[in-house]
Amino acid sequence: MLANRFLRRLSTVVAVVAVTPAAFAGPPLICHPFVTDATAPLLLWAPGDNFYSPHPDYDVTALTADTLELLSPAAPILARMENMRRAAIYAEQNAVVAAALLDAVLERTRLPHADSRAAALAWFDAGYLLETYRQLDLVYRHGMRTAGGRRSMIAVEHADLDGYALVQKALGQAPLAEIEFAASLMTERAVAAAHRHSAELGASQDPYLRRNLAAFATD
Repeated sequence: MLANRFLRRLSTVVAVVAVTPAAFAGPPLICHPFVTDATAPLLLWAPGDNFYSPHPDYDVTALTADTLELLSPAAPILARMENMRRAAIYAEQNAVVAAALLDAVLERTRLPHADSRAAALAWFDAGYLLETYRQLDLVYRHGMRTAGGRRSMIAVEHADLDGYALVQKALGQAPLAEIEFAASLMTERAVAAAHRHSAELGASQDPYLRRNLAAFATD
């Protein structure tokens, strides 16, 4: 199945990324907060450097509505990535919320869009959230957090979906450097290197993308 092939492809990410400083060890879509413009609106988060810092006062039942509002067509891609990272961590607190959020983001790929960029962002969000959920599962699989009786973040009906393929579809409609960067964090070896190279080519005018590329460097 596509999902199983993806997990096998990514199963060594923890080991690969561990060559970076300790603060950046672990599945990259989850374990590394993204650098964003300070003016970009983000989900409420507890202060501190811990990658896993959901705010205790946040109402998780509002997560789907809040996340969809933050994933507006105007939202920068790096802010989208950080908001989906936070949303996934909040979503694991409630399986119903996790399923509702993923369903809502996937549903937006089936709606009409104003232009190709808006359509690309819908595909990007769907693929990115799916693989963020999948990488959060890896955090527990690799013992970085205690699993207990925790189940997979991805409902059975979506288990075969390949989020990376959805992100590739987004790239086909809008070949943006930030999406290339995101794709590099879903893959490894030659595929990741090719996406990273494309991101680097487009980063000259984007200081935030350059900072993220530097933070996620593995050599």
